[in-house]
Amino acid sequence: MLESLGSLTSSPWIYAVVALSVLFDIVLPVLPSGVLVITAATAATAAGTAGTGAGSVAREVPDILLLLLCAATASVLGDLAVYRLAWRGGERLDRAIARSRRLTTAQERLGTALARGGGALVVVARFAPAGRSIVTLAAGAAHRKVREFLPWSALAGVAWAGYSVALGYFGGQWLGATWLATGVSLIALFAAGAGAAFLVRRPRAAATS
Repeated sequence: MLESLGSLTSSPWIYAVVALSVLFDIVLPVLPSGVLVITAATAATAAGTAGTGAGSVAREVPDILLLLLCAATASVLGDLAVYRLAWRGGERLDRAIARSRRLTTAQERLGTALARGGGALVVVARFAPAGRSIVTLAAGAAHRKVREFLPWSALAGVAWAGYSVALGYFGGQWLGATWLATGVSLIALFAAGAGAAFLVRRPRAAATS
């Protein structure tokens, strides 16, 4: 059971914890932002279902839509902060990117994608491990226009937050607030990350063949 997280998920502080985790995991990808979003959504859904006849119980847990909005907004704000830092990074950042094959490749592919009017790479990379960091750094360092990057960043944030919250929601609906529900949801989240990583690398392999 998730009783150990009960005091946090039943407190308004859960929104701040989720927001900070999502905001900073672009700099520290090891932060378990997806885990927190799924766990909060699972606990909220299970507790809300159990408290259907008691409005006081439902008000003590996070609201699903507010949790989604909180995670998506923090994702976009984190992207913008790193984008601006990379934009102003100067020669030192340019040299660091030049030494990184992943960053150099992401910069080239992102530039091509945005120039063609499509930024699906930004959305897909949001699900891949460290993909958000690499693509955002590449966009800022390449001085891509904010109007080219921001809409795709917003779509990526909403898609990622919606997917994570949905996993927690349906896990809570079907399995209740159990570690099994959270575990199954996390497996689905990691599977999406693995699939996204494959899609991010696939065009590159096709282009070099």
